[in-house]
Amino acid sequence: MDTIRWIISTAPEIFLLLAVAIGTILGRVRIRGFAVGTTACILIVSVLIGQLGSFTFPSLLRVVLFSLFVFTIGYKSGPEFFASLSIRTLAQVAMALILGGTGLLIVLAFAFAFKLDPGTASGLAAGALTQSSVIGTASGALAQLGLPKALLEQQEANIAAGYAVTYVLGYILTLLYVPFVAPKLMGVNLKDEAKKLEIELSGGEPPKTENLHYQKFQARAYRVTAAAGRTVKSIEDAIGSRTAIERIVRQGADIEPHLDTVLEAGDDIVIAGRTAAIVAAKPVIGTEIDADEILKAMPGNVIDVLVDNRNLHGRSLQDIVERVGGSARGVFLRALTRMGREVPMSADTRIYVGDVMTLVGTSRNIERAAGQVGQILRSGDRTDIAFLAAGIAVGLLAGLASVKVGGVALTLGGGGGALIAGLVCGWLRSRRPTMGAMPPAAQQTLSDLGLGGFIAAIGLGNGHSAMVAIQAHGLLLVGMGLVVTLVPLVVATLFARYVLHMNPVVICGALAGAMTVDAAVTGACEVAESQTPVLGVAVPYAVGNVVLTVLGPIIVAATFTG
Repeated sequence: MDTIRWIISTAPEIFLLLAVAIGTILGRVRIRGFAVGTTACILIVSVLIGQLGSFTFPSLLRVVLFSLFVFTIGYKSGPEFFASLSIRTLAQVAMALILGGTGLLIVLAFAFAFKLDPGTASGLAAGALTQSSVIGTASGALAQLGLPKALLEQQEANIAAGYAVTYVLGYILTLLYVPFVAPKLMGVNLKDEAKKLEIELSGGEPPKTENLHYQKFQARAYRVTAAAGRTVKSIEDAIGSRTAIERIVRQGADIEPHLDTVLEAGDDIVIAGRTAAIVAAKPVIGTEIDADEILKAMPGNVIDVLVDNRNLHGRSLQDIVERVGGSARGVFLRALTRMGREVPMSADTRIYVGDVMTLVGTSRNIERAAGQVGQILRSGDRTDIAFLAAGIAVGLLAGLASVKVGGVALTLGGGGGALIAGLVCGWLRSRRPTMGAMPPAAQQTLSDLGLGGFIAAIGLGNGHSAMVAIQAHGLLLVGMGLVVTLVPLVVATLFARYVLHMNPVVICGALAGAMTVDAAVTGACEVAESQTPVLGVAVPYAVGNVVLTVLGPIIVAATFTG
């Protein structure tokens, strides 16, 4: 035991990393498809390890770790958040605001009724509303109050206790509520409603944009005979299925394949598109030829493109194809993913900023089309560290600003400032793709490491006090957590269904998004036997991340009594 105490006093960071490692492994364990989650497991493990001794971590470490996490959340959500401020997505924004606002009112009601301190109230909100970032923003707000060290540590321990007791409950309740309770409350069968929505999206017939879908895309070479004297456009129209003439070789020289270019007998051309259409093109053009050199010069590609064009936000696929116009020539949509989940595609499927389109076509065509849609996701991109560091620094500086409300200085704190900076930087990146690169893999790493390290530092540093608080208020917190989780979900469901008149399938996805519980989306899709609930996730998820995160300073300001 003496050896352990010596290690704790000499190198506490060893236990911090161990807590992150063990908690992450436990968080991945699934029992009958259910996993507690990495964040909750890291906190529980760190609180237990915290019983071994007294851990001390510099506040600078926690500030940096949490800032990395919350800045990344803002960076990732920024384009979606600002794009969501439009009339086309107003209903989903309103639903997310109703859910967050109802949660805040209930937490404050409990805080005043049971005289909860700011730490306990903040922990209750963080856990029951399943938003871990509230821990950081509340801690930052408490640190701005000039509290004695012992009192500040007790408040942080109360945050950890409130979160540890209520998070797992809130997570499970959300998982059960979204796919099972919400449809019952709305008086619908989720599976039947999903089928209706699929039919509605397709207009009751095969999707009009079926030619956008990937179906064995390839390129073939032909020698012009029957097509001599006709323009490129007339040949492409005759073949159909959005096929495109990608290359024309005339007497050994390349001719630009403009739509008004007239083909001549003996031209060798390359046509790209769906296999079925290209194979059937022979009578229209001429004889297929074996021209490896011509085809090698026309490399096909499959590229993921992040949608960040705000003008496309909330518009249907059909509308987008018309808007992109000629830039979409020879480009096919293979898949559409939202929050990592595939979205069912039809002419009326709506696209949101933050979606990822998998485009298929020749490299030249994809590059042209991608410029009208968003940013090409390249695995070789490196994080712009200067942009990241400067953004966080500006956010932390903004977090120092405060406004006096009564006797309390209301402030965003470092976490809130970093969140706002992340939102702005993410938006700037979407406007100017040449600056501020942060690939998705880097975003996930910074987010996981930042939050995991911060949570572990909180748990280890306040392990003993958190355990005492859990023993003293555990049952009360469980009861309050149940109400704080369920009531906002019920209110948001009824408001969305009977006031906003949203589709019930979309509502289920939106509820999961507003609570930022990804697994609830999966549950809704399984019950619906359809991917249509994913259609409602993107906007509420972006708004929920922001709205719930800023609850920390609000709760601290409202409950602090001096």
